[in-house]
Amino acid sequence: MRIKNSGILLLAAILLFSCDKKRVFDEYKSVGSAWHKDSIVTFDLPVLDSTKKYNLFVNLRDNNNYPFNNLFLIVAMETPSGFTKVDTLEYQMANPDGTLMGNGFTDIKESKLFYKENVKFKGKYKVHIKQAVRESGKIPGVEALEGITDVGFRIEQKD
Repeated sequence: MRIKNSGILLLAAILLFSCDKKRVFDEYKSVGSAWHKDSIVTFDLPVLDSTKKYNLFVNLRDNNNYPFNNLFLIVAMETPSGFTKVDTLEYQMANPDGTLMGNGFTDIKESKLFYKENVKFKGKYKVHIKQAVRESGKIPGVEALEGITDVGFRIEQKD
């Protein structure tokens, strides 16, 4: 009976991962119960095929403690030569009624946020992600952003 159950689990795992053929890199890092404004999440990307194009995504796991409708991120991509391209991004995180957007059946949602398309890589890159949320009418950033639990980065091969 134990061998049969192991076989079923192995088959389920193979089916689950084979459905995601575009995925080249997909990694999450925990930021705890709140994402501090000075906390930078860094991803060391693998060396990729320089002849292919890729689409890039920022992935987030959040919960009902997230108090805002939108999210501001500063994403920096560091090239092998040390040149860094910095983008300030805004994403809508909640519907007009306040319910969180994203996938998930519980209060934890996963959001796949589009970052860049048709990117070619030559060498080893790093990506640095920082939250830049501010309360309306206030200049200082939110010290500890509640509700974001994990930050991820995903690379998919372009068709």
